[in-house]
Amino acid sequence: MVKKNACVFISGTGTNLQVLIKSSREYNFPINISYIVSNTKNASGLNFAKIYKIPYYILNANNRLSLELILQQLKKKNISLICLAGYMKILKKKFIKKFNGKIINIHPSLLPKYKGLDTFKRVLKNKDKITGCTVHYVNDKLDSGQKILQKKIFIGSNDNEKSLKKKVQVAEHKAYSEAIIRVFK
Repeated sequence: MVKKNACVFISGTGTNLQVLIKSSREYNFPINISYIVSNTKNASGLNFAKIYKIPYYILNANNRLSLELILQQLKKKNISLICLAGYMKILKKKFIKKFNGKIINIHPSLLPKYKGLDTFKRVLKNKDKITGCTVHYVNDKLDSGQKILQKKIFIGSNDNEKSLKKKVQVAEHKAYSEAIIRVFK
């Protein structure tokens, strides 16, 4: 199987990145993580780039020159898919247009509910019984692209923001790899 080159954008701990790297090491997984981009120079997720010897770049999302450099690098590395995994910046419309249909994101809710930030707080405030995560294509509207896959989880009466985040992350770790397989079927 010829794998496609992929880039993962992160901002924080990189738990989804780690799962994607491990999945990409499997023979029949359709992508190879060949580049990592972070908008946070101290993101602990960059440790996975170092451990697995994957080149990475620290992006200044507000700097046009930095964006142009990243576009050049993605083209040079023949990137077929960009995976946003806890990337906490909104991509510029020009960037999305350049990679139209080739950027996917994972969001910690059952979209279209709870777009944006503070998802777990809002889920609990509304006393929802079910939540989950959504892997979707990125378009120029926040968390509004076509859904690829959703995973549901039940909310327990004792759940708080921290426990709910943990449950949803477990679902995310399964959902992201499954969604990538669907993208390349």
